[in-house]
Amino acid sequence: MQKSDFIYDLPQEKIATHPLKRRDESKFLVFNGAIRDHHFSQLPILLPENSQLVFNNTKVIKARLRFTKIEVAKPIEVFCLNPFQQSIEEAMEAKNQIRFECMVGNLKRWKDHPLHLELKEDLTLSATKGERSGQGFVISFTWTGSYTFSEVVNIAGQIPLPPYMNREAEEEDIERYQTIYASKNGSVAAPTAGLHFTPRVLQELESFGHERLELTLHVGAGTFKPLGDGDISTHKMHAEEIIISRKWLQDYLNHKGPKFAVGTTSLRMLESCHWIGAKLITTGRFKNLAQFDAYELDQKITTDEAYRALIDYLDSADISLTALQTQLMIRPGYRIKSTQGIITNFHQPGSTLLLLVCAGIGEAWRRVYTHALENNYRFLSYGDSSMLYFNR
Repeated sequence: MQKSDFIYDLPQEKIATHPLKRRDESKFLVFNGAIRDHHFSQLPILLPENSQLVFNNTKVIKARLRFTKIEVAKPIEVFCLNPFQQSIEEAMEAKNQIRFECMVGNLKRWKDHPLHLELKEDLTLSATKGERSGQGFVISFTWTGSYTFSEVVNIAGQIPLPPYMNREAEEEDIERYQTIYASKNGSVAAPTAGLHFTPRVLQELESFGHERLELTLHVGAGTFKPLGDGDISTHKMHAEEIIISRKWLQDYLNHKGPKFAVGTTSLRMLESCHWIGAKLITTGRFKNLAQFDAYELDQKITTDEAYRALIDYLDSADISLTALQTQLMIRPGYRIKSTQGIITNFHQPGSTLLLLVCAGIGEAWRRVYTHALENNYRFLSYGDSSMLYFNR
């Protein structure tokens, strides 16, 4: 399959660059063979009886740091991507010093000198450029005071909006480019399917007897990386940190009704844990998931079996949760095992997110996207939503 198989014409005016006044007033396309148009506020009555919704509770950090030597000069921008050789959870709680893999803007202006930001009377942040790594450099951050790194970036940084918005972050983005249930610091992009939920919608979900399950996948900047030209199998998938906990695994297993992932990140998490469990069953090893592991492991292992294996492993190690990395690539031909469907926004042409949608509903994705374009749906992160039932 080629990248060209996943291209469609997305006019610039269809891309939502700002959120609607109310989160849940977005349009909501429901696809289950047929297409129906609704509004997101109707979700609780549109779900099958006794559904379980799986949310990603990661929280976007203000990962863009701007260092300026003089007021008139262009700032050197340091975009924090991933902690260097430690987990995101540990990095967010670090005090006084940390190393991060970062992209650097206006790199030519940064020689070998440290950069400094005086933020408060008792807080000065310093950055020192180290060796090249991945997409950028290893940056050593040090700071004064008794602040954690998550507190430092919250004071010093800016919300990292997606590049296709073509604008600077504004005051409203601090609240609106964040789900209302976000609680675990660590993402550099929002799990945008969750942006539509309001306290009222969550309350009505409970009133209608639906269950809510939360897990954590920290979204990386690689989510915006387009497919390279040519065969999609040559695309190098980005790695993201996931938190595997006994509690959510057991809550998933306990629920016997339909299950829906809220967003591509929740689905990637659920499917990744299926294959991490399958790998544990077949090899006895509990380790990170590589890009194509899922296509090489035993396809007959059920999600219940895989998740029980993970619970047994955690119990035997006497731990309640742990962090791993996933590079899982969900593409056409992949059979989604963990949910009956997904709640998701409308994604960029030629993106890995669109591949995931195609894996779930096949070539019907073109019919769904054409309908959305012709009926004035708003696209991408601040755009409208959909609920897609997967092929079975």
